[in-house]
Amino acid sequence: MHDFILAKEIIDELSNIAREKKLGNIKKVSLEIGMISLAHDGYPEHTEDISIENLEFGIRSISKDTIFKNVEFIIKKVAGNYWKIINIEV
Repeated sequence: MHDFILAKEIIDELSNIAREKKLGNIKKVSLEIGMISLAHDGYPEHTEDISIENLEFGIRSISKDTIFKNVEFIIKKVAGNYWKIINIEV
């Protein structure tokens, strides 16, 4: 479930960036994913290791009817408690 919520956050952020920078045909997006804080309350027991496979499924499901449906997503696991978009290739 948390993987799907993160997928929605990623697509929402990508949409904002594409709109702000007037990006057209996006081909590839590179992401870094660390341990994600679920409650955003600072307690280490409220973090979860995100499944890359579940995250990819969530991204595909959410983006299937959007301009991102044919985008290749490259996801790299990293240390840390964050996620970020590293690169957008058009």
